[in-house]
Amino acid sequence: MYRPAAHVAALALLPVYASAFSPADYVFTPSVTYGEREIDFKGGGSRKPGEDRLRAWSLGFGYGVTQHWFTEFYRKYESAGSQSITKFDAWEWENKLQLTETGQYPVDVGFLVEMERPQDRSEGNELRIGPLFQTEVGKVQLNGNLLFERQFHADTPQHTELGYQWQAKYRSKPGFEFGVQGFGEVGPWNHWDPADRQSHRLGPAVFGKLPLGNHQAVRYNAAWLIGASSAAPNHDFRFQVEFEF
Repeated sequence: MYRPAAHVAALALLPVYASAFSPADYVFTPSVTYGEREIDFKGGGSRKPGEDRLRAWSLGFGYGVTQHWFTEFYRKYESAGSQSITKFDAWEWENKLQLTETGQYPVDVGFLVEMERPQDRSEGNELRIGPLFQTEVGKVQLNGNLLFERQFHADTPQHTELGYQWQAKYRSKPGFEFGVQGFGEVGPWNHWDPADRQSHRLGPAVFGKLPLGNHQAVRYNAAWLIGASSAAPNHDFRFQVEFEF
């Protein structure tokens, strides 16, 4: 039997390395659609106090391999400060496992396994895993995720980092929905950083799905995030556009 909790515990015991979450990150959901293919473009920008503005972009192709497994490959880009040229940053392989049938229980559960190979080999290789949760209260969809991240074969050893994501979305019309999203990093999973070194940000978000016919659609979401802690960026803007077919 697949036991995601055991994988999280095992990860925590390994030697691990510090890493950073991308301003192009998005909120993962646990559902998988068998046979669905998608071209996914996401991006974002953020700036921490006293640092250059960071911009990140990625382009990916994903496929619903089974009723419970969706896999996607991304090519990621990044630029900082006044740089006008966006440089290749990393390859990423994302895998999402749907562990419960949609609506079978009060909370839908999934699991994320994401691997990244940065262009800068001094950063080693990155692994991010964690459980994904979703439930609905009336017309409100609620999501919450815990993500454990480590880098191995990097030049500078650190600890397993713990991050989180959440969102609340009011499901009104499929073409335009609104809500709020939040992202954060608290430091080592078993010994959180002091509050002034943690990063927490949240803000309003919009969502939508535009059917194109013939089983094709464009799905989008975007958020304006405001720093809720001194170590967080003053503000982020992030977006995602998917072409499903």
